[in-house]
Amino acid sequence: MIKNLIFDFGKVLVDYDFLHIINTFFTDKEEEAEFVRLFTDDDFIDRCDKEDVPFLDTIKDMQQRYPKFKVQAQAFHDSYVDFVTGEVPGMQEVLKTLKAEGFKLYGLSNWCSVVHEVMRRYPIFTLLDGRLISSEEHLLKPAPAIYHRFCQKFLVKPEECLFTDDKSKNIVGARSIGMHAILFQNATQYMQELRLMIKQ
Repeated sequence: MIKNLIFDFGKVLVDYDFLHIINTFFTDKEEEAEFVRLFTDDDFIDRCDKEDVPFLDTIKDMQQRYPKFKVQAQAFHDSYVDFVTGEVPGMQEVLKTLKAEGFKLYGLSNWCSVVHEVMRRYPIFTLLDGRLISSEEHLLKPAPAIYHRFCQKFLVKPEECLFTDDKSKNIVGARSIGMHAILFQNATQYMQELRLMIKQ
């Protein structure tokens, strides 16, 4: 029986867009393209989200490696919260409905420590009963260890959890330890798939 609903943050509870901020840093499109390649690369974002060293230290390392982007890298750091563009449409209503039905609601997100400022800005996060953040655990989805850590922290059984994420590799990670999972597209699709799972 599914009792616990677990939500990724980015592209599930809140939306984000790096480019709408980064393009204000540049007038030269070739330099902008190079910066985007470096600073939105999966490996770089994983370093930020795992936060084995503080987020600012990761930025300082990039400034040393790419000195021509020193100013823009600092702006990237300073603007990180502003990359979030708002709550995902319909999801606050979804969480309120599911909470009223008695489900426990949790967050499980790959995000650097700036996430705490994001959570202060958007009311949707107040609906969660708990959350586990990669930068606090120094673990990343889709590694099974982070899902195991989640279950350990909140004393829940994997088979009683339903996880949702917009990235298929993270869905695979959750299923690998026995969680149910839905690949997120939008609020309506999520609720439809959830209802079908509950009926089974």
